[in-house]
Amino acid sequence: MDNSKGAAAERLRGRTALVTGGTRGVGAGIALTFAAAGAEVLACARRPPETPLPGVRFAPLDVRDPDAVRHFFAALPRLDVLVNNAGGAPYRLLADAGPERHARVVELNLLAPLTVSLAAHPHLRRTRGSIVMIGSVSGSRPSPGTAAYGAAKAGLESLARSMAVEWAPDVRVNTLVAGMVRTELSRLHYGDDHGIAAVSRTVPLGRLAEPSDIGEAAVFLASESAAYITGASLLVHGGGERPLFLDAATVNGTAATVNGTAETVNRPIERTVDGTERGTA
Repeated sequence: MDNSKGAAAERLRGRTALVTGGTRGVGAGIALTFAAAGAEVLACARRPPETPLPGVRFAPLDVRDPDAVRHFFAALPRLDVLVNNAGGAPYRLLADAGPERHARVVELNLLAPLTVSLAAHPHLRRTRGSIVMIGSVSGSRPSPGTAAYGAAKAGLESLARSMAVEWAPDVRVNTLVAGMVRTELSRLHYGDDHGIAAVSRTVPLGRLAEPSDIGEAAVFLASESAAYITGASLLVHGGGERPLFLDAATVNGTAATVNGTAETVNRPIERTVDGTERGTA
């Protein structure tokens, strides 16, 4: 008899989890996956979900309001897992907005997770719980149009690593670094179905992540399966992005651009010390 599904549903049995921004998109996917893993799940956001999420309770909270956050956590009876998911940013080139608008992006994506984590710390210390920061690949590569968001996500990873050291061994803190995810808002970022399909082809695994993919990884980091993992960054990005140079220049008689013109090049192969091969000019 296969008990794998039953075991999966028991991974977080008896745990209480809070997911910020847990009412739609990635956050809703995380909340639903935690509920499926047996946790008692509370999702907070400024507005309730458009349709109720099975197994998930909702509580209104603006994570950018420190006083509201402190009062909210003071009233919680117990907390085992905090998922700092609330965040995001509109597309906005740096020079097209003043510093105040960019500061609000940093506030939501970096300062708010710090505020929430500090308020949650007494609960998590008592339960020897864990925090999962939802980061982004934008924090480790150029992010034109969302530069403040990328900078905030880079800071979030650094914050998580420092928290992991300061709060060990009582509280584990990890970052889940998400790539592109298909949600109800994907059309705003990638266009119609053809645009989404074209973007999906740039991912080595050939598709965008589903919210449940992010949820499963978050459940892993919060579970006993990750009991010796803290201060880590888990990449959940389908292999990342195919390097553009691979399509621009290849070896052995294929077209490449040399001095601005397309030429056929033949590069000899050189074996490296680790046994791999590379082309040489």
